[in-house]
Amino acid sequence: MAASPVLAELRNVTFSYGERDILRDVSLTVPRGKVTALMGASGGGKTTVLRLLGGQQRAQGGQVLLNGQDVGRMDTAELYAARRRMGMLFQFGALFTDLSVFENVAFPLREHTDLSEALIRDVVLMKLQAVGLRGARDLMPSQISGGMARRVALARAIALDPELVMYDEPFAGLDPISLGTAAQLIRQLNDALGLTSIVVSHDLEETFRLADHVIILGPGVVAAQGTPAEVRASTDPLVHQFVTAQPTGPVPFHYAGPTVEQDFGPYEGRVL
Repeated sequence: MAASPVLAELRNVTFSYGERDILRDVSLTVPRGKVTALMGASGGGKTTVLRLLGGQQRAQGGQVLLNGQDVGRMDTAELYAARRRMGMLFQFGALFTDLSVFENVAFPLREHTDLSEALIRDVVLMKLQAVGLRGARDLMPSQISGGMARRVALARAIALDPELVMYDEPFAGLDPISLGTAAQLIRQLNDALGLTSIVVSHDLEETFRLADHVIILGPGVVAAQGTPAEVRASTDPLVHQFVTAQPTGPVPFHYAGPTVEQDFGPYEGRVL
């Protein structure tokens, strides 16, 4: 039976932290084999979507589906099995600082497989070769640049040959050369390994060039989803504000709070 064209899906998902609503009846799809960009203003729920797909959080309503299975209904064994089919690139890499580059990439292989040390060595070197860092195998994280650390983290994320790789702000803090390298690697690895990728990013131009499918999250809702060209052409005010980098619009400059009069009192009679 042919695989579904959709790898992951949120159906009418509601999620909140206490009384703060993050997602309100959100539905979105992640096409299989494609690079999907998950974008939007800060605090819009992008990282929360990754946590829901990974099972770190459970939705209060709706369904979070991975290969048609509801992540929210999985028991511990099923969830761990699902996570072994996922790779995660954390913001700034999150390498183990007391382990070498080689040992960082070997870590998931030692934790989740029974491979021999000889096979682990071969797999690690192949993954490091894929990101251009086989020669850096013996270096410590403190001895490599931020861009190299992100590439080591990417090698670790694909060590178990996952079907889904999630990237949380992979371009943050990178110089233009490292950023371009990271974007090229995401695209090449996605296509060469037959992956499905979700990229959370605020770098509009690079991400739009990279992505096949773009989802823009507004405050708790999906403001737009489609190809990069379709999203750019959206007439939604929030999407327009985001893609044109306008400081004012549906996303306000001022955080909601008391009025000026409530904080400072009436202007009349005040001594300046």
